[in-house]
Amino acid sequence: MTRVPLYLTDRARDLRTNATEAERLIWHRVRHHRPRFTRQLVVGTYILDLACRTAKLAVDFDGSQHLDSTYDVDRTRFLESLGWHVLRFWNVEVVANPDGVAEAILAAVPVPCGPTHPQPLPSRKGS
Repeated sequence: MTRVPLYLTDRARDLRTNATEAERLIWHRVRHHRPRFTRQLVVGTYILDLACRTAKLAVDFDGSQHLDSTYDVDRTRFLESLGWHVLRFWNVEVVANPDGVAEAILAAVPVPCGPTHPQPLPSRKGS
């Protein structure tokens, strides 16, 4: 795995420290859920606002500066080429309905189907 360039690490750290209102509202609602979410994850040359590595789910919170942005189209195309699923929400949408947005994000994360341990204990049925 290649190392993340220092400038991207510093930028991600700064974005975590100075989170937007929308990012804070959603983070407080999803941070304790499993599989885990992380904030400001660096993927390639992009920084994801919120991500679930296990489900390869990227969540972006966009303000008006993202209206008709070709950058976002290229970014989404890149992430999807790596197998990521991208969800986008407008900041005003998040502020108006944070519980609904958090519910939509959690609904996009698949429920684990298999055992949680690579070698689970045998069943006690029939004992």
